[in-house]
Amino acid sequence: MFVDRAKIFVRGGDGGNGIVAFRREKYVPLGGPAGGDGGRGGSVIFEVDPNLRTLLDFRYRPHIRADRGEHGQGDNKHGRSAKDKIVKVPPGTQIRDAGTNELLADLTRPGERFVAAKGGRGGRGNARFASATEKAPRFAEKGEPGEERWLLLELKVIADVGLVGFPNAGKSTFLSRVTSARPKVADYPFTTLSPNLGVVDYAGVEPFVIADIPGLVAGAHAGVGLGHDFLRHIERTRVLIHLIDAAAVDGRNPVEDYHQINAELSLYNERLASLPQVVVANKIDLPQAGEGLGLLRKELGEDKVFAISAVTGEGVKEVLLEAARLLSEAPQVQPTAEEAVRLTPGEAEAEPVTITREEGAFVLRGARLEKLAAMTDFDNEEASKRFQRLFRLRGYEDALKAAGAKNGDTVKIRDLEFTFWQEEEDD
Repeated sequence: MFVDRAKIFVRGGDGGNGIVAFRREKYVPLGGPAGGDGGRGGSVIFEVDPNLRTLLDFRYRPHIRADRGEHGQGDNKHGRSAKDKIVKVPPGTQIRDAGTNELLADLTRPGERFVAAKGGRGGRGNARFASATEKAPRFAEKGEPGEERWLLLELKVIADVGLVGFPNAGKSTFLSRVTSARPKVADYPFTTLSPNLGVVDYAGVEPFVIADIPGLVAGAHAGVGLGHDFLRHIERTRVLIHLIDAAAVDGRNPVEDYHQINAELSLYNERLASLPQVVVANKIDLPQAGEGLGLLRKELGEDKVFAISAVTGEGVKEVLLEAARLLSEAPQVQPTAEEAVRLTPGEAEAEPVTITREEGAFVLRGARLEKLAAMTDFDNEEASKRFQRLFRLRGYEDALKAAGAKNGDTVKIRDLEFTFWQEEEDD
């Protein structure tokens, strides 16, 4: 089964918790703090595997989570960091944010990687909070939560040469002759329902990757028929082999077919219409093909149309040699500005805090504040006091007051909920 789209949820592992511990030795009655830090959680990382061809695995595994780091221990022993979760994807995989549809990464080269969800850092043990004024802190940080998000994966087949043409033009037969691929072949439209990829292995021809992709129909640029399911797979090709049924076995006009296919390509993407093409009149083994071949050569020029029979192999080598020649002259496809790999999650976390009023409560959102709340152990009195102190020093308390918060109002930070209270200053 060919699967070229998937929606998945990824979550980096939480960091391990730091712990509260003190040195307890026979001759050290007032041993200092000795709580170790937690280990970092594993990240979810996508990596290109050239042996993969589809996104089928994600159909059965839509949730991917990395492991959390180990908790710290006494005697200043830090917890072990978790291993990253490496997820293999085929070349040509684009990764988008499911909420905004923003392109995050465009993975094309073998071994190329993208960090989809970073693991949380380990919480600091109480030994890290010792100071000249606080010699025996009795609190530690919890591990930072791993990043999480919904992603859309989309596969764009990577091929040097794309086969285009109406359904039943003979593309699958052509592919099976020039490569080791064995696509389904039958006498009805849309036999090919998914891209078939193969490497040309023909005597005397420089090898290249070729893709037979589902046939086009009028309106494909707008999604009619197999529409966009077809077109996005030829966006990366550099040369097109345009196969036309010269025998018109479906009662079609070969010249009209040629112009219709190019019109659909142009409407979808001007670059596709401008790619070098090898125009091929197929099925010349049939008696009625002579008329169609003549019409095409009259329209395009005698030397612009190759005549072949994909069934018998007549003329096939000449087509492949011409495609290889054009390929050697065609520039490599450069990623567009939108296709550049974007920042990984977490690299742009210094956004400002926003305050909204929702269901009677003041809701604060901001990466730095949310991280502080998540890593605070509110069951520990000293840790709670530290949170309150930082909440005030970083200006969050004043921001709430400026937004209209009064003593007794409810404040929410993700899962944390508390009552706002600000001491009144004396005049």
